[in-house]
Amino acid sequence: MGWVRADTKMGSVAVDAEIGNLRRLCFLVGDRRIEPLHTAHWVGTDDVPKDIAPVERQLAGDFFCAPFGTSDVEVAPPHGKSANSHWSITELAADKIELTLDTPVMGAEISKVLRISDIAPILYQTHRLTGGAGSLTVAHHPMVRLSGAGQLSVSAKRAALSPEAPLETGRNALACSARTSDLAAFPASNGETVDLTVLPIASESEDFVTLVEDTGSKLGWSAIVRDNEDDIVFFLKDPCVLPVTMLWHSNGGRDYAPWSGRHNGVVGIEDGCAAGVSGHRAALKPNPVSGEGVPTALPLGGTIDIFHAIGAVPRPKGWDRIADIRVSGPTLSLIDDRGETITLPFDPAFFVENT
Repeated sequence: MGWVRADTKMGSVAVDAEIGNLRRLCFLVGDRRIEPLHTAHWVGTDDVPKDIAPVERQLAGDFFCAPFGTSDVEVAPPHGKSANSHWSITELAADKIELTLDTPVMGAEISKVLRISDIAPILYQTHRLTGGAGSLTVAHHPMVRLSGAGQLSVSAKRAALSPEAPLETGRNALACSARTSDLAAFPASNGETVDLTVLPIASESEDFVTLVEDTGSKLGWSAIVRDNEDDIVFFLKDPCVLPVTMLWHSNGGRDYAPWSGRHNGVVGIEDGCAAGVSGHRAALKPNPVSGEGVPTALPLGGTIDIFHAIGAVPRPKGWDRIADIRVSGPTLSLIDDRGETITLPFDPAFFVENT
């Protein structure tokens, strides 16, 4: 299939170098095999309109957006050249894949390092932007699919904001535009409220909401407890570089091809520096997200390192919500709302400057 892979005793990661997306991620924990990321039902079929962008045609796993959303400063498909163009492999090792995007973005070179741990169910990702001019929005775009119910937990956020207009008019559960600091009571399109921590948030719906990291946060994190899958999927970010987490709730709200009302139970956990779905140009001006006191684009010209990690573990009995995720030296701790803890080995050099 043209994928490149890295494997360890804790799992494997496969990347499609044609567009740079992470096509498959598998963790091996005891006798459990956990594949936390989603692949759209149309991928690999002929049921795809010819005019859609490569990133949507091969919608799967995680991909790096540069810019995030609409590329309306430098002409490119949605989510930029980084999610639609070829990456060259620069190093391939047993546990690591290194790639470089063939085409610069706003003059910047972008490289990618994927490293799967051999001692814990964790994938480490680093993207480096070198040179370039102007300012650029960026984001990761991992997608998790739930076959049933689940619970979302996140690090402290100062605000949650919905876009000015729905992704799909009339199919939005969340009011647009709206803001709250209480994730359990987001204004709903029907005049009531929606609890963003209970998944799915609605049926036959398509929604987007931007969570803004709290002031002084040292480690940003998100975790989904999947009831049917009986596991915990978690994401870690450096909030100094990626101050927002954008949630894409896709649950049967698009009836046209290739979605065809069948794209269900998907939640995107999109850590980034962006102005939500407004596009690149809008992020360069004052906007509702920047109004919360965080940047919505990264200034190019030097070297920017973007650190992100994905992990998954079987759910211990009685666990429903994550109260905190902490990194201390070589240890990662997941703590539930009763104070019980899961500890995993963690690379102490990752996030070292901000943890």
